[in-house]
Amino acid sequence: KVKDEVIKVKSKNVITVVSIHWGSNWGYEIPDEQISFAHALIDDAKVDVVHGHSSHHIKGIEVYKNKPIIYGCGDFINDYEGISGHEAYRGDLGMMYFIRIELSSLKLVEFNMIPTHIKNFKVSQPSREDALWLNKVINNQSERFGARAYFDVDNKQHLEWASSSE
Repeated sequence: KVKDEVIKVKSKNVITVVSIHWGSNWGYEIPDEQISFAHALIDDAKVDVVHGHSSHHIKGIEVYKNKPIIYGCGDFINDYEGISGHEAYRGDLGMMYFIRIELSSLKLVEFNMIPTHIKNFKVSQPSREDALWLNKVINNQSERFGARAYFDVDNKQHLEWASSSE
């Protein structure tokens, strides 16, 4: 059904993004069903970007057949400040995602992230220590998918990924 709906609206040389509210609010687990569904969106519905959200913290990233899958983008801004119980996940830290896709091939060319910190309903630049913590989480959670982030001199994180077959 999702495939049919996507194909109805998809146009040639237009980037198709499917944004999905899935998974738990807290925790790093990415169930096999989510991975299979994301892959099917790319394989069958010809989706170019899978944007997963629900978790209040960042999760792993996969590049599958040159298409990005963000399994949990975390919150850009939220109203959870002061609510306790999940401090280990650092819901106050997040990322802005910048994805560049070549229109002629609809393949991912570049994937960058800028670390963020939420405090008092404001988004700001995190400390270097917090940016490093985010980098460690991205790398730990994305390793199984063959993806890794590294910093440039401007504190931006660049994602590298293993080439995948077409």
